[in-house]
Amino acid sequence: MNETMNGGAEAAPDKHLRKIVIVGGGSAGWMTAAALCVATKRENCQLVLVESDQIGTIGVGESTVPPIKDFNWFLGINEKDFVVSTQASFKLAIQYVDWTRIGHVYFNPLEGLGFSELAGGNADLTIPAVYQYLLKLAVHGHSLDLKDYSMCSTAAGYNRFDHPKNAQGSTFAYAYQFDASLYAKNLRLYAEHRGVERIEGKVADVVLRPEDGFIDSIILQSGQRIDGDLFIDCTGFRALLIGETLKIPYEDWSHWLPCDRALAVPCRSTGPLLPYTRATAREAGWQWRIPLQHRTGNGYVFSSKFIDEQKAADRLLANLDGEALDSPRLLKFTTGRRKEMWTKNCVAIGLSSGFIEPLESTSIHLIQEGIMRLVKLLPDRDFSPLIIREYNGHIAGLFEWIRDFIVMHYHATEREDTEFWRYCKYMSVPDKLRFRMEMFRKHGHISIDPSEGFRARPWMTAMYNQGVVPQSYPPLTDMFDDHVMRTEAAKLREGVLRTVQQMPSHEEYIAHNCKAPAVAV
Repeated sequence: MNETMNGGAEAAPDKHLRKIVIVGGGSAGWMTAAALCVATKRENCQLVLVESDQIGTIGVGESTVPPIKDFNWFLGINEKDFVVSTQASFKLAIQYVDWTRIGHVYFNPLEGLGFSELAGGNADLTIPAVYQYLLKLAVHGHSLDLKDYSMCSTAAGYNRFDHPKNAQGSTFAYAYQFDASLYAKNLRLYAEHRGVERIEGKVADVVLRPEDGFIDSIILQSGQRIDGDLFIDCTGFRALLIGETLKIPYEDWSHWLPCDRALAVPCRSTGPLLPYTRATAREAGWQWRIPLQHRTGNGYVFSSKFIDEQKAADRLLANLDGEALDSPRLLKFTTGRRKEMWTKNCVAIGLSSGFIEPLESTSIHLIQEGIMRLVKLLPDRDFSPLIIREYNGHIAGLFEWIRDFIVMHYHATEREDTEFWRYCKYMSVPDKLRFRMEMFRKHGHISIDPSEGFRARPWMTAMYNQGVVPQSYPPLTDMFDDHVMRTEAAKLREGVLRTVQQMPSHEEYIAHNCKAPAVAV
């Protein structure tokens, strides 16, 4: 028996991560800490989070997309507890007001058509087939309201909500609108209860290893030195580790997305609690409205090249539903991303990795994707270049397709009433976006990369509603009998409406299932 089989050979050295240091708190920091609690619980890895109460957090990402449910499930967080503790409401869609032209309104739902199987039960027909048939009708000049075929859009329009398990025969997605600061607070409790050590303090210096430039340790203003194997940069726009220390450059996308400011302010809730986020196009950007149980979040994302800050603040305050609960808070940003989100032994999560305005509620989604990709690719102390390359490629692609989707909203418009909208309408756009829009306009095809998080449905809904109407349709559509397709589409539309009308109102659902305690605002 050879030495290895006999157990005589020396055991391979343990290269597991021994200590991970997260620099910065807020949503990015505490979401990272919570997820790593789960991912490293068998590895005996020490987790440390360093933050300062003197440094505020941004917290603008209160509207989310459906994968947030997967993140909460990964952590083992109960939905009811989450909704109650974060003053959350449910979200079925985004309502776009005045984007195509002033006076035009449409919903982009979180899920596509309304039923897992068509109402007629025809095994030869599928939901994509109905979509293609609707495109065929559009090509032949029929006016379509796509929301009539969507459970999410129809329920949003009627201000109704029910859990999908209660809606017989239907399938639809939903997300949440919640207080991000409360979410971070809850995740801090979650993480500390599971052993994460929180250290209060500001970073005064970052020490690099002379032999390879990896981060060796951070030194706090108090003089405390904290070493680690892996460092997570959650320091926001400052990007203390990835930018200031490791000098990873930032790729500027402001040519395509010229908005560089946001003003945020909460107001008192008035009227019904709506199950959707509203995005209203303004003269130099857009205004968000996010209804929570205890208040309504509002903000104006704008370009300082086309409107000054005071006028933007006045415009925001003049268009609130209720009394402002604070003065507008200004956030300055440059849309774009780091050339690398992971370099050496440092990973940037959240604003330190890049920023895209939250028109499609992707701020927290980008944090979540960065974290979960890290969890899947968690390295050992060798920090394989292959793992780092895989991570950077995935996150870069994620940033780029979200960027293109948002650019499309600005570019596909009839508006020319202000200098800002003229710029957006006639600007050049990224090559992939130009190709995607032309494929849809000329052939009715949605070009989707399998790695993208958005499927064909949101692209079709947004492009069609913003005036990118197909000139042709996929020829496979002609294999279906027009009378059958027309009948099945009508059954689908009727089934969606019938199911929605049986749902409780959004407020009734929350009141009976997950009402949060009243708080002073």
